[in-house]
Amino acid sequence: MLTLRKSAERGHVQHGWLDTYHTFSFGDFYDADHHHFRALRVINDDRIAAGQGFGTHPHRDMEIFTTMLAGQLEHRDSMGNGSVIRAGEWQMMSAGTGVQHSEFNPSPTDAAHLLQIWIVPDKKGYAPRYDQKSFAEKPTGAWTLIASPDERDGSMGVRQDVRILAAKVLPKQTLAHGFAAGRAGWLHVATGAVTVDGQRLDAGDAVAIEDQVSVELAGVAGADVILFDLG
Repeated sequence: MLTLRKSAERGHVQHGWLDTYHTFSFGDFYDADHHHFRALRVINDDRIAAGQGFGTHPHRDMEIFTTMLAGQLEHRDSMGNGSVIRAGEWQMMSAGTGVQHSEFNPSPTDAAHLLQIWIVPDKKGYAPRYDQKSFAEKPTGAWTLIASPDERDGSMGVRQDVRILAAKVLPKQTLAHGFAAGRAGWLHVATGAVTVDGQRLDAGDAVAIEDQVSVELAGVAGADVILFDLG
């Protein structure tokens, strides 16, 4: 079964320096029907104005992933990490027992476009950890494993029974994904447009996939898609 979540149905907040869409309940946006999907808790679609950002703030007991769609983001945290995340890169911050961090768009002219993703860990109290990798050279029309519990195939670690896959799909390219018994999927279209089992999804649209053995995508306009395979 496919359940469509259209981009326009998401929560939208315009802070001036931050233009953000919330797929699930977040901050002042509450949606009783879209609080989470299994362990997937947050997908925030953020555009941060040049020279702006989030001041130092805390996180705890959450697996936090950031992927840059355009521009760059400067990150600093209480673990001693300081880095710039660029388009095509992913960052993983496992907040565990507690982390303070800040995020800032260092460009004086260009906005930064990113997705921030939160996944609830399988237990509380882990030691915090950090990772950052570039997946900019991933092939088109094929899944790249971004994160997994066992860090297979060079993926980043995640402390939950979740696999994050990403793909760039060109027009007329197709790809499929199979689900083991009892698992479900959440597919988010970050850019462009695809069809999912024949149903069109545009940038910002998503679909929940339940009680299906597989799903098939086809490119309509060059698209970046993210698939969460959830236990």
